[in-house]
Amino acid sequence: MSRDVGDAAWAVGGPLGDERRIFAFESDFAADLRCIPMIVRFKLDRCGIKLSLRQWAKFGAGNRLQLVSQRCDTAREIEYYDQKILQLIETRGGGPVVRLPIDPEPLWADPARVPRQVVDQAASTGVAVLTQDRWASLSTLERFALLKLARSNHDNDNFAPAMREFGLVG
Repeated sequence: MSRDVGDAAWAVGGPLGDERRIFAFESDFAADLRCIPMIVRFKLDRCGIKLSLRQWAKFGAGNRLQLVSQRCDTAREIEYYDQKILQLIETRGGGPVVRLPIDPEPLWADPARVPRQVVDQAASTGVAVLTQDRWASLSTLERFALLKLARSNHDNDNFAPAMREFGLVG
């Protein structure tokens, strides 16, 4: 059941450095972690696991907090994180494990190019024009969050608050 994530998977974007960060725009659920915060979504992407909100809720508060805090930078840490998620799904229930491909070149990892989805979402929201320099100034996790929040199949309510939080809008 082990999954080989290899060095390439964690090297994309480099070490995160802010593995416990919960954004202010997530504050409405941060106290009880009833929703999956961006930091955990980021780590799940590194493992190639899709986790449902139903599965997340079955983990319990202590396990959810551990998943927020647990490092997921090196290949070894990613493997451990992967195994922890699998063990929680197996012991807590919540349905099957859904694997996703690990993108070797995710759009958020390139600080030199603002993804079209983010540019389009910023324009449609009317918050700001996101320049390459401003994109490059963001942390890996901030770029990841903006890209996730800009997806067309995502509830985009937190996009503008995230842009403000990241200092991209006044």
